[in-house]
Amino acid sequence: MQFLIIAYDGTDEGALDRRMAAREPHLVGARAMKANGSMIVGGAILDDDGRMVGSSCIVEFPDRAAVDAWLAADPYVTEGVWQKIEVKPFRCAPLG
Repeated sequence: MQFLIIAYDGTDEGALDRRMAAREPHLVGARAMKANGSMIVGGAILDDDGRMVGSSCIVEFPDRAAVDAWLAADPYVTEGVWQKIEVKPFRCAPLG
């Protein structure tokens, strides 16, 4: 089952520093997920000035519980980067 994840970073003074500190461990996990097929696409949400302020991705997991387990272990969650997370069931269009 596919899910759309929209995650917003904190807006406090230390938010970008937390993101940058957790970024490489987060990307290591995302690359592993891409390799095993559970990460379809992902990237940063940018503000009008090009600063990273969140993330979005489309992932594939058996169910919502598996998504929640992945999120609970992701460095952007464990290190307090993502402060608000939306999870929506999703279906990619069959574009080829």
